[in-house]
Amino acid sequence: MNHLQSLDYVIFFIYLIGVSAYGYWVYHRKMYHQQKAGAMDSKDFFLAEGSLTWWAIGASLIASNISAEHFIGMSGSGFALGLAISSYEWMAAATLIIVAIFFIPIYLKNKIFTMPQFLSKRYNDTVATLMAIFWLLVYVFVNLTSIIYLGALAINSISGISFEWCMIGLGVFSIVVTLGGMKVIGYTDVIQVLVLIMGGLVTCYLALTLVSEKFGYGSDILKGLSVIKDKAPTHFHMIFDKASPHYKDLPGLSVLIGGMWINNLNYWGCNQYITQRALGADLNTARKGILFAAFLKLLIPLIVVIPGIAMYVMYQNGMFQPEMTDANGIIKPDHSYPTLMNLLPNGLKGLAFAALTAAIVASLAGKANSISTIFSLDIYKKFFNKNASEKKLVLTGRITVIVAMVLACLVAPALRNLDQAYQFIQEYVGFISPGVLSIFLLGFFWKRTTSAAALTSAILTIPLSTVLKFLPGWTNGAFPDFPFMDRMTIVFVFLMLLMVVMSLADNKSKNNPQLVVIDKTMFRTSPGFIVGSVIIIGILAALYSVFY
Repeated sequence: MNHLQSLDYVIFFIYLIGVSAYGYWVYHRKMYHQQKAGAMDSKDFFLAEGSLTWWAIGASLIASNISAEHFIGMSGSGFALGLAISSYEWMAAATLIIVAIFFIPIYLKNKIFTMPQFLSKRYNDTVATLMAIFWLLVYVFVNLTSIIYLGALAINSISGISFEWCMIGLGVFSIVVTLGGMKVIGYTDVIQVLVLIMGGLVTCYLALTLVSEKFGYGSDILKGLSVIKDKAPTHFHMIFDKASPHYKDLPGLSVLIGGMWINNLNYWGCNQYITQRALGADLNTARKGILFAAFLKLLIPLIVVIPGIAMYVMYQNGMFQPEMTDANGIIKPDHSYPTLMNLLPNGLKGLAFAALTAAIVASLAGKANSISTIFSLDIYKKFFNKNASEKKLVLTGRITVIVAMVLACLVAPALRNLDQAYQFIQEYVGFISPGVLSIFLLGFFWKRTTSAAALTSAILTIPLSTVLKFLPGWTNGAFPDFPFMDRMTIVFVFLMLLMVVMSLADNKSKNNPQLVVIDKTMFRTSPGFIVGSVIIIGILAALYSVFY
């Protein structure tokens, strides 16, 4: 295997030093202004209140979202499933528009800084604390751990650096970026996104030229795209029918009208490390940033899915047989992206390596900041030190970042049996999505929703999802084996109905004092936002009509 050469390391270290220097400059510029205004407060550290521009918010949203599970896992799903896996990205673009119109205004109007704070304001401290603890566990032991594991695995396969040192390096770099606060994260994310898009496009270009050359067309990327479409026609269907072997992964129209919406609305609208980017801005700036992120989302399949499909075509035609299989001869789809990166020429390989590292570090930093935000504001201040000073909260947040990263690095090696990591993560995160989304939606838009109903939904979402997943095995197939997206839909509908029934049965719900403030005028959008949204929806409609 060809590892990084001197020129690759030079380019990588230019990226590393550039990001660090820029972050250092942003941090010290911020500290200079704060020395005039007073010490850094918690809102500035956790939210960069009022200081992120729309383009920084949009870039940071994407940088926090895109990580190793996309470059490695989604590319692997492109190899195994094809273009249909792009639904996660393209439907997310539509979801972001809904979040910008309906979700963000409610958070900003009610001065919400954390998701548990919303639950406390709308329901009670029991619901808020339960979900805060649950989110912390998921963010540390699922999100951080899986990103560090997949990131270290990819970097190890490309650079030859040991897996353990890759984990340590990612953890340390991410901690350095995170300790500067949300403003440093937000503005360094702009560089991270530029690097990851450039590096991703380089890898996509290589994949398509390799296919074009393999079939005698020279280095022509358009011919390469035409070839993979001709050679793998089943990999260019966006909607699978029930006869497809991949129906359970992406069950037909559920990606358009079912479980995909539950997954995306929960992720983009009720998720601390996503919404946090917009919570410190004014509504107009936040909406512009979210719309910018929606446009960027349209590009992601080109960067990660197309290379996976190209690798599938090459593998089917006799190329890269050893690289795409393990010691037992089993095909490993998640080897697609690292294999392509190892084929890049010196220099470009360094750029792609920097892009992968940028995606991993940006995502780790964003999640670590959100972990520290929830712990400091919703656990530490509420239960351990109600009178904590702003300085103490910031210090607690920084300590939390370090502890969370160390825990994730210790647990990460236990994930060595992951395969098609992207689908694995999506399925098991889907165990909680129905409950969380039902709590938020009814909390937003139905005044009678009670705390008892919300608490019941929070408690039942995992048991119900577990039963529906494993019941077919327990009953020897007598019970339907639902695709996980359909399972999410069933659990979501059940929990929504249960919450409605419980709330209606509680006569006190008519006089529920804990309500969020909603002013219908805040759902109005600017003409520019409407035009941008129409363009995005038009592009999505065209894509699905072409590749249906």
